[in-house]
Amino acid sequence: MIELDFYGTLVAASLVLLLGRGLVARFGFLRTYNIPEPVAGGLVVALVLLFLRGLDVQVRFDTSLQTPLMLAFFATIGLSADFASLKKGGRVVGIFLLAVTGLLVVQNAMGIGLATTLGLDPLMGLLTGSVTLAGGHGTGAAWGATFSEKFGLASASELAMASATFGLVLGGLIGGPVARLLINRVQAPGLEQDKPRLPKGFEQPNKERSITAFSFIETLALISVSLLAGSLLNGLLRETAFELPTFVCVLFVGVLLRNGLSALGVYQVFEREVSVLGNVSLSLFLAIALMSLKLWGLAALALPFFIILAVQTLVMALFAIFVTFRVMGSNYDAAVLAAGHCGFGLGATPTAIANMQAVTQRYGPSQIAFLVVPMVGAFFIDIINVIVIKMYLALPLFAAA
Repeated sequence: MIELDFYGTLVAASLVLLLGRGLVARFGFLRTYNIPEPVAGGLVVALVLLFLRGLDVQVRFDTSLQTPLMLAFFATIGLSADFASLKKGGRVVGIFLLAVTGLLVVQNAMGIGLATTLGLDPLMGLLTGSVTLAGGHGTGAAWGATFSEKFGLASASELAMASATFGLVLGGLIGGPVARLLINRVQAPGLEQDKPRLPKGFEQPNKERSITAFSFIETLALISVSLLAGSLLNGLLRETAFELPTFVCVLFVGVLLRNGLSALGVYQVFEREVSVLGNVSLSLFLAIALMSLKLWGLAALALPFFIILAVQTLVMALFAIFVTFRVMGSNYDAAVLAAGHCGFGLGATPTAIANMQAVTQRYGPSQIAFLVVPMVGAFFIDIINVIVIKMYLALPLFAAA
């Protein structure tokens, strides 16, 4: 057993990012299909660790930095959102939310239908639907425990973690190819559009930004306040009807800070610094998450489980192409949104952002996509997913369980 402490894990995550950058630069097919650099590097390391496990060599990482990095990323999303932009994107957010809700319904219907056809417990189909794919590891763990305790489904938590892992991997892999297919049908803005001005948002993570040490510290202070206040708010709401995930509370505080300070005329958030710190947090979070994936957990899944998850991946890609892209306008922004939908429709919001960054870094910015996806992926998806899951559990099919 090789155990890496906090510093060793941080070094490993940094090397994973450098490895991913080198792989994308060296292999044209990774660029062609817009595979995010953290995904490329993280999966290679995860596969190497899977091979070493076969040789009875195990590596354990200190993942204590993973959650703070994720929360810092969502804090920067909140600090990047001003009310004027939110007002502009209101209609688009509503339309995208309807598309996202439609996918949740389809995922669960597909999972239950396939599980029944393959002779499995319908609960397993629900577990491989929106519970773990749109919900991710956190939602999967919560519902897995419920399925075991209330419905008596054996190994539900383990199956949930394996299914969520599968979704996280595939969500980072199919977004780029889907976007490339769709962009061939539309007019991309091109990177030259961004040359006259300094990039402000998350669309161009590799662009240089003019920042100062003091403004960097100011932004770091805002992120820290968002983390502290968001965690306190989460504690106050815990076990109440208004309970929300911590990252949603952190994002909410970031939005209030950004717009409150601006309305009072006290301070204007420096978007350049916010985007730099946000991109750093996102990249390191994904590197740690992907390099520490327990891929051997997938090997324990039965063939029927693999079949369901493979079909769900195909359904996600087809839904993004034929539904998300079309209802969002069949333009370049819609193609970027489709890539993002693949990311959090199968994995998580950070994966969605990484998918979109891989696309916009090559084809040009899409401000509306980076406004809509974090809002829906952070604020709305968990709430609507719970409603959809409970709606299915109310069916007579599960009432007898």
